[in-house]
Amino acid sequence: MTQIVWIARHANRLDFVNPEWFLTAERPFDPPISEDGKVQAQQLARRLKGENISHIFASPFLRTVQTANYVAEALSLSINLESGLSEWLNPAWMPQAPKRAPLDVLTRMFPRIDTSYSSRVTAEYPETGEVVLERAGKTARLLAEEFSKDILLVGHGASVVGATMGLVGATAQTEVNAALCCLVKVVRPDPEQPWVMELNGDTSHLSKTEKIIRFH
Repeated sequence: MTQIVWIARHANRLDFVNPEWFLTAERPFDPPISEDGKVQAQQLARRLKGENISHIFASPFLRTVQTANYVAEALSLSINLESGLSEWLNPAWMPQAPKRAPLDVLTRMFPRIDTSYSSRVTAEYPETGEVVLERAGKTARLLAEEFSKDILLVGHGASVVGATMGLVGATAQTEVNAALCCLVKVVRPDPEQPWVMELNGDTSHLSKTEKIIRFH
């Protein structure tokens, strides 16, 4: 039976729009999405509403949970917080492990979070570029194996790239265009056949896209 793994990057983030926010934020490495990011997330939700997605997994960072929540509302699904889809815990970006909103705060904000779910992979600070790609790839493979129906993974630039390469393999032909709120579609006709990328960083559902892909 054909299985589809959809992989989306979070919508635009507030500190990309207003860099000054970072200077006074309680959790500067865990920004929310911006106002235009909310529009992007709504457009992503409309794009995926007709798809047969059974489970949604999101990085536990606020911007990914917010993005996933728009889709979860449209599809009437719960959200599973998966550490393996987390932001790249890059010490060149972050002097220490980033503070995130506690689980009880997130669940009050987003009641669709399934608190019974436990991450299959744990991201650990600090990480090299090689480690984050390996971590996200392992996460995608484990989730696709355990949840055999169509699923959605909502991550960050590096974890979108890593998750995609973890399924289809890392070659020159699989360079992933991980723009904000993009969609990657990876399909496997049956368990005996390889995964094939059918959409690479698609942004056709968005009314406004970024010209330069930013990871940080």
